[in-house]
Amino acid sequence: MSKPSTVAAPAELLAYLFATMPEVKKTKIRTWLKFQAVTVNGRPVTQFNHPLVPGDVVAIRSDRYAVPKTLLGAGMQAWHEDAHLIVIDKPADLLSIASPDEPEKTAYFQLTDYLRQGHTKSSERVWIVHRLDKETSGLMVFAKTPEAKDALQTGWDRAEKHYEAVIEGRLPAKEGTFACDLDERNRFKVFVAAPGEHTRHAVTHYRVIDEGRSRSLVELRLETGRRHQIRVQLAHAGCPIIGDEKYGARSNPAKRLGLHATFLRFPHPATGEDMRFTSPLPKALVACVR
Repeated sequence: MSKPSTVAAPAELLAYLFATMPEVKKTKIRTWLKFQAVTVNGRPVTQFNHPLVPGDVVAIRSDRYAVPKTLLGAGMQAWHEDAHLIVIDKPADLLSIASPDEPEKTAYFQLTDYLRQGHTKSSERVWIVHRLDKETSGLMVFAKTPEAKDALQTGWDRAEKHYEAVIEGRLPAKEGTFACDLDERNRFKVFVAAPGEHTRHAVTHYRVIDEGRSRSLVELRLETGRRHQIRVQLAHAGCPIIGDEKYGARSNPAKRLGLHATFLRFPHPATGEDMRFTSPLPKALVACVR
């Protein structure tokens, strides 16, 4: 943390920072505010016009971590951050990592920008552990060191991952298991196929949570992690996810894919502590089942 300064006269926070730190670029100070690096009396403050009174103590945190439910760039929400990892809630329609068509509007880019706090020459960055489809919202974990990335990826098959999906129609049983082989060779679409040298086995356990007139809410637990696994298997069962035109959905009441990553459980890469995170299904999707 920077050397604290004590406020001598009433002022607004941003103006005070500009006045007491003339050697620091104003864009950097605004970035510090945005990402909760500025503290007043030990508490992070992001409001630029926060009123200061004589005796308030202002400082810049160098060891800051986003507190739970902090909003980050591109609509992401932080659920946990420490020196080794950061867990976020990714909104729908945000890529996990860059593609040839979109290099910057990604969770990876925004989190790296957040960690660098406006320092363009900083080496701070995140490492990808797993991915969510652009259209899927919910929990993601990123590593903050190469060592954390290796530890998380080594055990990622054993991590517990739950999703909730709003689907068209009703499944034939209240709970069960989808098990089939998937052909992922097509870059744009995955297909159920007979077992062969070009397929990988996919297993998903499901439980029906709620049923409406024409749609159902289903919880899904992944045993394997294939590309588009949940989307393909639900479509193959005759119940595509709402908004998933690629896999045969006929309706899109929420104007987005009806799939959300709701639960993550894994051991901490450095301490082994049992880490658990839960993200509620967005209200726009809940409303589609009623």
